[in-house]
Amino acid sequence: MKFVDVKNDVAFRKIFGNENRKEVLISFLNAVLLFKDKQQIVDVDILTPFQLPAIKGGKVTIVDVKAKDKSGRTFIVEMQVAEVQDFDKRVLYYASKSYAAQLQRGKKYKKLNPVYFIGILDFEVTKNPSYLNRHKIIDLATGEHFIKDLSFNFIELPKFTLKADELNTIVEQWVYFIKNANNIDVIPENVKDKGLKMAYQDANTHNWTQEELDAYDYVLMREEDYRGRMRLEIKRAVDKAVEKAEKKGMKKVALGLKQKGIPIPIIMETTGLTEEEIQQL
Repeated sequence: MKFVDVKNDVAFRKIFGNENRKEVLISFLNAVLLFKDKQQIVDVDILTPFQLPAIKGGKVTIVDVKAKDKSGRTFIVEMQVAEVQDFDKRVLYYASKSYAAQLQRGKKYKKLNPVYFIGILDFEVTKNPSYLNRHKIIDLATGEHFIKDLSFNFIELPKFTLKADELNTIVEQWVYFIKNANNIDVIPENVKDKGLKMAYQDANTHNWTQEELDAYDYVLMREEDYRGRMRLEIKRAVDKAVEKAEKKGMKKVALGLKQKGIPIPIIMETTGLTEEEIQQL
């Protein structure tokens, strides 16, 4: 079997945003949020169902799947492959906006339901050594969790290092799938959860249409183009900084030679500076 890279825009939406395969998203949410018994999600309405993207436009680094369960709770699952500035503010804004959007003008606050944000990140953002960390609004002195309706959960993939035979919990199995699916060729033997099994099936390229594979490959190409542009920009910035530092150092050398009365032609030959640059020192 050959599995797709789940972090790919098309793959992520196809696997987690499939209205006909809700068991996948339900299993993932219950696992990550540790929902048990009465808290468990039994059904969801996927608010951002899977659609093939238009094969044009710039690089998309943020992909989200949004869903709501029968009790009115909202779940936002984001896959982000590239670190962006002010990510923390954007996450807070997005979750808060989803929370406020529940209430129409004139309605009572008791109509508001919790919003759960899950960010799957292909980079590190927190100081917590754990690959999965949870953030809530609490009283710093007492630890009291009085404001309960917003919670943030981050899965930092670089911090996850477990191998297939080391997976003990359903959360570990899910994170392993997201991080490593495209590097394995069989479903791990310890996978028993129905939703996760379906996710592996949906990630199997054998079950993809040619149109879906074309869109998937195009996104991969765009991602590589994006990384190439970033590498080029970084290289240019580094080269410019080195050149500036070298020139600054040469000017310092030239000034010392000039103060010692060394002829300008010799200074020019030694430092590579122009006569005008030396005269201005």
